[in-house]
Order: sequence, then structure tokens, then C-alpha cells
Amino acid sequence: QVQLVESGGGLVQTGGSLSLSCAASEGTFSTYTMGWFRQAPGMEREFVAGITWRRLVYYADSVRGRFTISRDNAKNTMYLQMNSLKPEDTAVYYCAADSSGRFGARSSRTFDSWGQGTQVTVSS
Repeated sequence: QVQLVESGGGLVQTGGSLSLSCAASEGTFSTYTMGWFRQAPGMEREFVAGITWRRLVYYADSVRGRFTISRDNAKNTMYLQMNSLKPEDTAVYYCAADSSGRFGARSSRTFDSWGQGTQVTVSS
């Protein structure tokens, strides 16, 4: 498993932007599919966005057009740019790694490494 550390969460007003980062501990990061998930209080963890090692991207319908996922394999880092934030985006955001490198994985069960999470709060 790879160690993952998220950063960049915080408090922002509705309509604002935040950028999250996820740093991985090892060089094989470049072969993994990476993903962002989020979990609001009392809710199940849900998929937000994913990116394969070939940089194929896919999003949850709720964030498509507002969020952008990207990665820099030279830095072992993945990013999530979040624009036009809404109060319903408030959650703990987690980065995750799927060592199989598959495209389209959206279930948390298919990801085998997880970060500790970072809080994102959008005020109305």
C-alpha cells in the first residue's frame, strides 16, 4: 500500500474555490488510478472524481463542470481544484489509490490505500 497525505482543506463561502492536494509516498504512484471521495456527517462516503495513470478523468455528476482532478507523476501528487462551491460540498475529503490502475472505479471498495482526510466547509 502507498501512504497518502491530503492538504488544502478549509472554510470558504458559497461560490468560492479551494484546491486540495494529495501527496503519495512512493514512485509507483504513477501506475495507480487515483481518486477523491468525500463523506459528510451521517452520510456514506461517496465518489467525487478519478484519474488513471494515463490521465483519463471521470467525475460524479454532482461535481462535473465545477471540479477538476489532475496529477503530477513527477511529484507523486494529485490535485482537486474545486470551483463554484456549494454548501452541499461540505465534507471530509479523502484521496485514495487503486493499485490495479483500472478506469472508472467509483466504489470505495476498489481503492486499497487511503489518506486521513481533510475538512472542506462551504458556508452559505
